[in-house]
Amino acid sequence: MVYDFNDPRWIKNINEGHTPRRGVVLTFDDGPGKYTKDILDILQEKQVKAVFFWQSRLVYPKRPWKRLLEEGHILGSHAHNHSNLTRLTKEEQFHHINSSKSILEKLTGIEVKYFRPPFGRYNEETMNIIEKLKMTPVMWDISTYDWELKSEPQRITSNIVDHVEEGSIILLHEVEQTVKALPSIIKGILEKGLSFELLED
Repeated sequence: MVYDFNDPRWIKNINEGHTPRRGVVLTFDDGPGKYTKDILDILQEKQVKAVFFWQSRLVYPKRPWKRLLEEGHILGSHAHNHSNLTRLTKEEQFHHINSSKSILEKLTGIEVKYFRPPFGRYNEETMNIIEKLKMTPVMWDISTYDWELKSEPQRITSNIVDHVEEGSIILLHEVEQTVKALPSIIKGILEKGLSFELLED
């Protein structure tokens, strides 16, 4: 199974089942990496909070996890590495998801509540594991395709601003072109009269 827009078990818009809000959630996958600091700098300057889904294999004490949390962002799990979970056995899936949660929690001392699968791919075994680990699965309703648009940051911005609505959860990645687009993304969302929220707000 791949990303299923009709699967009600996933959070993919923060207004689903709730009182409509003007908020939008920015999420960043595949970190931490060399652009994490740049993203945090922009978010700090613009006073915007976001959710980061990190691969635990990339995490070590010198990564800016402490700054991320101190500045009010949320840290979630993106599994241990970027493997397609649907190609793994249930035992292998459990290892990837559980070890990621454990590594992040040991490092930060904070419970990791949210999970996003690599590539947005999952199956029923994935769901059973997430439920067992008491994590909330999070998808998105707007994909920027930023990983494909290496030389076109303006298209990343338009992919968001042209489609964003109240409650949208936006999929971004910790890559150079997203760093270039991020100020205009934030500006465009605010100009549409929307604000920014976090998943647990």
